[in-house]
Amino acid sequence: MTLTFTKMNGAGNDFVMLDNRDLSLKLTKEQIEKLCDRHRGIGADGLLCVEPATADGDFKMRYYNADGGEAEMCGNGARCFGRFVNHLHGDKLTKIRFETLAGIISAEFEGSQVRINMSAPHNLKLSQHLEVAGAGLTVHSVNTGVPHAVVMVDDLETVPVREWGAALRYHEAFKPKGTNANFSKVVAPGSIAIRTYERGVEDETLACGTGMVACALIYHELTGEPGPISVLVKGGDTLKVGFEEPNKSEYTNVTLFGPADFVFQGTVQL
Repeated sequence: MTLTFTKMNGAGNDFVMLDNRDLSLKLTKEQIEKLCDRHRGIGADGLLCVEPATADGDFKMRYYNADGGEAEMCGNGARCFGRFVNHLHGDKLTKIRFETLAGIISAEFEGSQVRINMSAPHNLKLSQHLEVAGAGLTVHSVNTGVPHAVVMVDDLETVPVREWGAALRYHEAFKPKGTNANFSKVVAPGSIAIRTYERGVEDETLACGTGMVACALIYHELTGEPGPISVLVKGGDTLKVGFEEPNKSEYTNVTLFGPADFVFQGTVQL
């Protein structure tokens, strides 16, 4: 079977994009994992499929991590998904709404930049004191479509992202599904830098959209700094996280604005 695909990236977080509007593709977990393999496949942090809407959206987004497991949501993936759908329609759309396992997401287009309106965050917890890989850490957490743990650090360059990230990902406090792990540093008022260990990729990635939102909201919770918050990711891009807070720790109109870039198109044999 020959599969036609598009490769995209959002702030360095890269994806295999597939048009499955006719629902002809029935990929297995093993096939998705192979397509995302950086040595034996195309190489990507995840795979996204465009499918017909089943409820209240214009389309449906199916997102799979690099290990082949389906996940609820991906912020960078959602921006790429929106621009990919717009490309399939001749770049004539200005806004779309699409279904995800985390709820309805909307996307608006400004050239190569995409602003997505995220689902409402929940399960916010501050200042959990956890033993992580032999270190006592203060861990904050919030679900921004998928679960995220956030640790504020003074030195982002030397933090053991893989060691602490893997330990947090499988920590007892986040069972049974586990969590993504983020390490964040304040670089200026209203600006943070982050590094993320992603569940499903099982490694550090250059960027994570839902992780950016999680870190920005935790930063606001701890400091009261108003949005939009600038977030610098390891890939070198700076994105903007906006939000409204009508009640303390209850967020609405959470947005993520940043790039969604085409890399290449091709075919691959399954």
